[in-house]
Amino acid sequence: MVQFLRPLSRGTTYTRLLHLWVPMLLQSLWTLIDVSKPWVPALVLVPVGLLPAVRVGEGVQGRLLLTPGAQDPGISATASVGWRDRGRTVLWLELRVLLGWVTAFLSVWMPIAAYELAKCAWGRAPSGVPVLDLLPANRACALLAPLPLIVLYGAVVGLGELITTCARGLLGPSAAERLAALEERTERLLERTRIARELHDSIGHALTVAVVQAGAARAAGDPGFTDRALEAIEETGRAALGDLERVLGVLRESDRPAAARPTLADADRLLESARASGAGVEAEVTGPVALVPGPVSREGYRILQEALTNVLRHAGAVPVRVRVSVDGDTLALEVRNPLPAEPPGTGRGSGLRGIRERAALLGGSARTGPDEGDWQVRAELPLR
Repeated sequence: MVQFLRPLSRGTTYTRLLHLWVPMLLQSLWTLIDVSKPWVPALVLVPVGLLPAVRVGEGVQGRLLLTPGAQDPGISATASVGWRDRGRTVLWLELRVLLGWVTAFLSVWMPIAAYELAKCAWGRAPSGVPVLDLLPANRACALLAPLPLIVLYGAVVGLGELITTCARGLLGPSAAERLAALEERTERLLERTRIARELHDSIGHALTVAVVQAGAARAAGDPGFTDRALEAIEETGRAALGDLERVLGVLRESDRPAAARPTLADADRLLESARASGAGVEAEVTGPVALVPGPVSREGYRILQEALTNVLRHAGAVPVRVRVSVDGDTLALEVRNPLPAEPPGTGRGSGLRGIRERAALLGGSARTGPDEGDWQVRAELPLR
């Protein structure tokens, strides 16, 4: 019984009933003009439904009254963009009028029927309801008196569910709107992934350099070396804080464009940081690196940064050969160092995976793993 009466405690039941009654306002006004042609308002709604803005109003009404507070109402509130949307809007308006008529009829006549049945139970003959004139005036009618109210209750709940289902079908997002929403969601996911990679590469590199420098300074016991190590840690920390502030700014203000990210033109900073950590870095740069397109140059910088971070983290202060070349339509990046005793493996670690993901997003490729006694990170990125 409690389950049966639960819809009475939900505000949605009453807002849906209000939505069903709204079309009857127009119908009532027309009745004052010409009661002999009740079908005229339904006919007028056909050209009205063809107006693109009408779908916006119907969608807003549906969201507020049929699905109040729903996270995903399934009802669009955008203007019609094609004849298919216009046709669905016209069909929706006609359906609203039809269900509004049914609701108005039941809302008026079911309470009257219950009242007349109650009169019969007290021995008075019913009046005003032709069907009930056949019933005898006796107390047995008291058993039938609640029946019209139960019918009205079931109709209100059932018609509310029906109108909501029809709204989702006729006013729901079109194929173009669903595609746009999917593209927007994909863009947000890609942006989150990119930000995660940015934080991993930038902060991970800074922490790795700081740990290596601090360990080397403690082992050396040389005040001069310690000063140089602290300077390197300070410089790397400042750069990491700048990257962190930029990424957090993008998160706080999603509409604000990201500040300029480092490119291969700033690669000297990475090389000097690795050298200050004790690695013997030999760099070879060939081709017009300064002319590399911005997106490719930025991702190339991050790939080089992660490769050097892996060297410091897993191999320590070892000789490192860095090669950056621009040949035709391809940017090639290669970082090689002596294979450590426990190589990181080709599939472990989010850093190596991030290198491959960055290359794949640009239509390029990346290879990480042992090669001729060295640990190699090699990426090839198309410039077009």
